[in-house]
Amino acid sequence: MENTLALDLTIEKTAHSRLSQVDLKQPIFGRTFTDHMLSADYMGGKWTNVRIMPYQDISISPALSAIHYGQSIFEGLKAYKNAEGEVLCFRPDENFKRMNKSAVRMCMPTIPEEIFMGGLRELLNLDRDWVPAGEGCSLYIRPVMFATDAFIGLRPSETYKFLIFCSPAGVYYSAPVKVKVETRYTRAAEGGTGAAKAAGNYAAAMYPTKLAYQEGFDQVLWTDAKEHRYIEEAGSMNIMFIINGTIITAPETDTVLPGITRKSVLQLAREWGVPVEERKPGVAEVIQAIQNGTLQEAFGVGTAATIAHIKTIGYEGQLYELPDVANRPFSNRVYQELEDIKRGRKADTRGWVMKI
Repeated sequence: MENTLALDLTIEKTAHSRLSQVDLKQPIFGRTFTDHMLSADYMGGKWTNVRIMPYQDISISPALSAIHYGQSIFEGLKAYKNAEGEVLCFRPDENFKRMNKSAVRMCMPTIPEEIFMGGLRELLNLDRDWVPAGEGCSLYIRPVMFATDAFIGLRPSETYKFLIFCSPAGVYYSAPVKVKVETRYTRAAEGGTGAAKAAGNYAAAMYPTKLAYQEGFDQVLWTDAKEHRYIEEAGSMNIMFIINGTIITAPETDTVLPGITRKSVLQLAREWGVPVEERKPGVAEVIQAIQNGTLQEAFGVGTAATIAHIKTIGYEGQLYELPDVANRPFSNRVYQELEDIKRGRKADTRGWVMKI
């Protein structure tokens, strides 16, 4: 059955839902996908063929430009259910803006708001029963765009595909994490694509992250490419330290992804009167603060985990233990505040939540 909407969106519903086969009480992140997905094609200088259809594999050419030259960007955001069973999506407008900034940096077309936001709303409405209601659970949403020219030649593609698909998700980190300060490999360099959510950034991070896993760490702390003296990010998250009551976090530059959770945490901190310094914390500064007891909290902030407490930092063969998680007033408070807003337990006074 097909139905055409005012935003020129065609909907084809699945004939056989897979929802009954899925355990929404304990969903596994990134393994199971909802019944439908949004798809749109860019060709001839415009977006066309915008549709919601049953989730399915797609056919590609071996000469697909994205495979060979890396024109691929994506986003990650989440939807939740409130006590009344309504679906709430957290700050999707910020993901829309960031994806288009990534598109400009990667020589890709920007996505119209009516396709991203309007299509997302219709997709979530159609698959609303897939949103888990359990504590710590959510529906992870993955918008992605990639080049589709069947052409072997180093130039921006002339055609692209944009998709949004979803996956029910449980808790990302079930315990505080152990991280290693990376002083050899680099996530991003000045003038590069570090501020874009480009697929290649994550591919480059896999090998040093694998090495960290083999040493017993959960993630790496990326340092600056020039000297490896300053901390920029933590694996798939932005990173924050609280030293002497002040939050210190790297500013948004071309080597740091402008995180939406980061932006939300800093806004709340300023509203609560917590001092904030947006500067790159020095590795030596952090280690010294651990040693003299002035480092009170360290945590990653991102869509997947919201707040990921850091329990141990490894640096130059030494392990440094951080204060107990129970004694971290700010990160515990901000986690609960964000969870309450996302799940509709507190009024959305900042316009952060899109209700479906």
